[in-house]
Amino acid sequence: MSDGFLVGEVPMDMLVERLDAKLREWEPHIAATVRKRILEIIDLADRDELDIMRSRGVEQEVLGLLDEPIPR
Repeated sequence: MSDGFLVGEVPMDMLVERLDAKLREWEPHIAATVRKRILEIIDLADRDELDIMRSRGVEQEVLGLLDEPIPR
């Protein structure tokens, strides 16, 4: 039985358990940064502004295109 809270195919409680374990495993400064970023993402989602954020993949793709030589 699903509780309706799925991320991809991973139930939310599994995601929370993994995050909790990682937060205890990481160095304190890394864990603090992750907590801050997660709170920022939650805030953006609450304001329906996630679509204005660039993903790292998109950013890398653009940088790759800018680095390519211009064909003549």
